[in-house]
Amino acid sequence: MENRSHALIAGLFTLLLGFASAASVWWFGGKREATSDYLVVTRQNVGGLSPQGQVRYRGIKVGKVQGIALDPEDTRNILIQINVSDSVPLTRGTIAKIGYQGVTGIAHIQLEETGRDETPLKSAGADLPRIAVLPSLIEELSEVGGEALHRARDVLVGVDQVLDAANRERFAKTLANLEAATRMSGETLERLRLLLSAENLRALESTLAGAERAAGQSAPFFAEARALVARLQAASDKFEAALGDPATGGAGSLAPRLGELGVELGAASRQLNRVLQQVEDAPQSLVFGASPAAPGPGEAGFSAPASSGGQP
Repeated sequence: MENRSHALIAGLFTLLLGFASAASVWWFGGKREATSDYLVVTRQNVGGLSPQGQVRYRGIKVGKVQGIALDPEDTRNILIQINVSDSVPLTRGTIAKIGYQGVTGIAHIQLEETGRDETPLKSAGADLPRIAVLPSLIEELSEVGGEALHRARDVLVGVDQVLDAANRERFAKTLANLEAATRMSGETLERLRLLLSAENLRALESTLAGAERAAGQSAPFFAEARALVARLQAASDKFEAALGDPATGGAGSLAPRLGELGVELGAASRQLNRVLQQVEDAPQSLVFGASPAAPGPGEAGFSAPASSGGQP
């Protein structure tokens, strides 16, 4: 009877130990919630990615990498099996990227939504649902880096050809000419600034005002000259008429008319002499007008002429 009780106790202990082991495996295995498996398909280099690597959805850890293998149907493809929590709403518009953490080079799978198809991602038969991988920023830089370097090299070669010795000499001469032109323009501007100083502007305004006054004062002189020319023309017309008019007796009746004409010519001559004398005495009056008359006795500014030394 005692042996049977020992055997029962040993059996119960074995069952409890097995249950505890299974619970420990389940606990430390991390499968505390419902998960699903997916296949991430890529043709990129997956260096740095290893099993048990992290799977993130919009930056949040939602699963782990279960395994990495080549696609038996197309060896250009790499199949990455991941295990993701069922609480993550994966759809047919979900894409994957291979990201790298810091400078350590440890890779992880980054799941993102494109919004192109909101249909939930489910398995079709025995095959696991597949998620395509888009090139990451590092992959894009790696692909275009070589081409960019080739273009940069071509640009540098072209720049080196443009900046050869002959062209550098031409550029130096051009810069020297520009410097000289800039210096000359500075001197010209300085001279122009001095020319247009306030004092010169005032002098220019005074000159213009004087010219305007001279034009106004010379108007009477020209009017008088025009009247004189008109009178001379009238006298000439009368003389011609007297010579050619037979009704008046021709040359016999010319004496009275010649007397009248002589009087008019004398007056015109005196007037013309007066104008010419005025121009001779003061030629500047043609531009600045006649000078004001000297004040007479009793007027302001009158000064008596100095007496000669020989008279008392």
